[in-house]
Amino acid sequence: MSLLRATTAGLLLATVPAAGQESPLPDLFTDVIDVRVVNIEVVVTDRQGNRIRGLEASDFELHVDGEPVPLDHFTEIDDGRATTSSDSTVGEVPALAPDEPVGTSFLIFVDELSAIQPHRDRVLAGLQTDLARLGPADRVAIVVYDGYNITRVTDWTGSRDQIEDALRQVMEREALGLRRPLGLGTPRDRVQRAVMAATAAVRSFAAAPGRKVMLLLVENWKAPGDLRGSGDWPTTWLPDLSVDHLYGPLVHSANLVGYTLYPVDLPGFRPRHLGTVADASIGQPAFWSPFSGASFNRYRGYLRRRGQQGGLFGFHYPNGYFASPSDPEWGEHAVLEFLAHETGGLPMINARRDVAFSEAAADTRSYYWLGFQPQRDENDELHDIDVRVTGRRDLRVRSRESYVDMSKGTEVTMLVEGSLLFGGSPGTEALKMEFGTPEKAGFRKIAVPVTVTIPLDDVTLLPLGGQWMNELELRITVINESGDRSETPVRRIPIAGPAAPQPGQTFVYDTGVVVRKREHRYVAAVYDPLSGAILSAQGTIGPADTVSERK
Repeated sequence: MSLLRATTAGLLLATVPAAGQESPLPDLFTDVIDVRVVNIEVVVTDRQGNRIRGLEASDFELHVDGEPVPLDHFTEIDDGRATTSSDSTVGEVPALAPDEPVGTSFLIFVDELSAIQPHRDRVLAGLQTDLARLGPADRVAIVVYDGYNITRVTDWTGSRDQIEDALRQVMEREALGLRRPLGLGTPRDRVQRAVMAATAAVRSFAAAPGRKVMLLLVENWKAPGDLRGSGDWPTTWLPDLSVDHLYGPLVHSANLVGYTLYPVDLPGFRPRHLGTVADASIGQPAFWSPFSGASFNRYRGYLRRRGQQGGLFGFHYPNGYFASPSDPEWGEHAVLEFLAHETGGLPMINARRDVAFSEAAADTRSYYWLGFQPQRDENDELHDIDVRVTGRRDLRVRSRESYVDMSKGTEVTMLVEGSLLFGGSPGTEALKMEFGTPEKAGFRKIAVPVTVTIPLDDVTLLPLGGQWMNELELRITVINESGDRSETPVRRIPIAGPAAPQPGQTFVYDTGVVVRKREHRYVAAVYDPLSGAILSAQGTIGPADTVSERK
């Protein structure tokens, strides 16, 4: 029995480049993440880089968007052990007793799409050697991404034998950095794909205990200006020069769930243009910068705080060499620095790639663990975090730089897109999708009528003004075999009825999609903002009049 039938005009889903196919990660994007506490792992050093221990909660000041915020959680971790007890009642922060071991969960992400095999295998061999640095409570998980699939090579384990075996399996896989895989778009598209995959991995492994670290083994993750296509120069790419647009999803997801990023520079040192700091007369573009606006200013400020004279047109390496922005390595290093800096980690650049695991393990062994409960407006606003040590200007503080007050709507969109790209389901598969006969809708395009049947037993209606009402959100997104993906528009579905729905009643909503004349996979989801329920369906839309559907 249908409570009401609603109709909307056809929903245009024009394809844009994005990522790929099925994934063996069954629990990827399986839940909306409810973050009640923002965790901040803080490293305090003197000007020589020596760790400062023994500070108390009263020694720290926390500012969010420039305003002081009280700490709800504080403990010091010294050499992998808690020195003070922590409050177990604050959100998801674990209860810690004095002298209790605090492990680190190392999530190793390998971007095979960009990696060149000798570079990748050299770093993996270094990881194998450094496994001796694993603490008794530490764990490792390894995932790889090949442009289409995310593969979990090993789940969390503290066994060195299992980790070494998993690393050998990764080295036996093909690295694709010297190939041009078909259907993966432009260089920027390929990097965006990999960033989305890394974001998916962070969210999939969000529930890891202890300190959470992601080692990003990547190559050719460049500044946006270096990823322009051959037809982009000079006008079409300049307005879109935003590092946050390309790499922000990974940074914001990592900060949201408490991961610190340690990006690893797979190829190592290789600039084209070299000179000394004293003689850095290298020709440079008059207007070029790898970052734009606030993102670049934050990065430049980071270099100043480190004592490096990085500016708009150059970067001084610690070994005395100068690399100009016309050197592609500079842009890659700038991105790695940005990812690490924004999440409180360190970039493993040049020779540090060979000791990436031991450096990350040493860096995460001693720190201060702070936490606060933010006011949740769920408006997708970015909030700056600033941690200071009271009255100690001689000390340096490193921590994550921001967090996003992510809305449930954005979370649901990420769930839907993650399910489309990497498999799994964004919610309970309770929707019924019926497709009508496709009609021609332009050159190589078809319009497909879609009927969505929503079981009212699975959503909530409230009595308001004599009507039982709710406003649901429908998302439909599709992808073809070449990896071209639609946008994910949100269609609001108002429901109103004169009486409470009876058991078994449904609501029927008519819409449509316009796709290219080829087979597409689709994921549909209806989100109920009152209850938080997500109902979903997925299947394929055929190139002609054959459409398959599975609930």
